Amino acid sequence: MGVLHCISSCVVLPCKPRKFSITTSSLIQANPAPFRSLSFSTNLSKNAFCKGSFTVKPIERQTRRSVVCEASPKKKADSAAKRARQAEKRRIYNKARKSEVKTRMKKVLEALDVLRKKADAQTEEILPIEKLIAEAYSVIDKAVKVGTLHRNTGARRKSRLARRKKAVEIHHGWYTPPAVTA
Repeated sequence: MGVLHCISSCVVLPCKPRKFSITTSSLIQANPAPFRSLSFSTNLSKNAFCKGSFTVKPIERQTRRSVVCEASPKKKADSAAKRARQAEKRRIYNKARKSEVKTRMKKVLEALDVLRKKADAQTEEILPIEKLIAEAYSVIDKAVKVGTLHRNTGARRKSRLARRKKAVEIHHGWYTPPAVTA
């Protein structure tokens, strides 16, 4: 702080100093040993500045210019705009297909839960559920065919329905799994 006070009392600077470049006079350049470490600390005294041994020149920093993003997006290229339209159409189409698959599966699973909880269920009561399962299989297969669902996902969902149906049949005693012989 004392050094800055010395600078402001010895030299009039046009701006607030941020960084200084110190140039020595010819006398000091001949004998640079005592002034190797030029830092604004105890190495430089008020006398050195005021006697004119040093000249102080302020170095102006360039102001940084930042790039400001526009609030509104730039216009897309024609091909990108077309791709965006196509993607949106596909998204809506796939969303409807997936929703239909979920709805069909939910109907089958709810019907199987009701049948499982029923104490005096008959074998014929599974026939309407088998029709629901066939419709669900059809919807799943169509979704796989057009690419909405991956084929492994379709197979897993169909397997889930079949396993749940078999669990209900085993629960009521309509189906007995074969004994595993080792």
